[in-house]
Amino acid sequence: MSRIGKVPVNIPEKVEVGIVNGQVTVKGIKGTLTSKLNDNVVAEIVGKVINIKPKDESSTARAQWGTARTQINNMVVGVSAGFVKSLEFNGVGYKAAVNGSTLNLSLGYSHTIDYVLPAGISAKVNKNVIDIEGSNKELVGQVAAKVRSFREPEPYKGKGIRYTEETIIRKAGKAGGKGK
Repeated sequence: MSRIGKVPVNIPEKVEVGIVNGQVTVKGIKGTLTSKLNDNVVAEIVGKVINIKPKDESSTARAQWGTARTQINNMVVGVSAGFVKSLEFNGVGYKAAVNGSTLNLSLGYSHTIDYVLPAGISAKVNKNVIDIEGSNKELVGQVAAKVRSFREPEPYKGKGIRYTEETIIRKAGKAGGKGK
């Protein structure tokens, strides 16, 4: 029995959910998301609740049960509240700016990096923090990981782009290795 899968997904106000032939469509304030359910899982709407059940008792159906429930829940939360990933950049001369749907980064390279944000994703810059927002949790995470990959944090001075909740384990450097 899946502990996650058996919990029903609540549908908040101003959110519409439709399930047709294994295709789940969720409409809300932040947009519309569509996803295809796994063939081993069945979803049904009962009032203001979505129940997800495995088609049979096979191990693959039970394995996909919790995953399908989480994906549907992420879609419902995404169109009603949205998701945010925050990145912090540290380094001398490091700058970030947003021009329309392009994130301009100056990260100590000889050139600036102009990253075009995908549809449905927006970014905001406050001093040294970049907030990446969107309704699709998977896409927000992918964009945040891509932006972080432009200059990953290094362990000696802590320069680079990191998630705000991430801790970088610092190394002592050359002088720290000498013992008495």
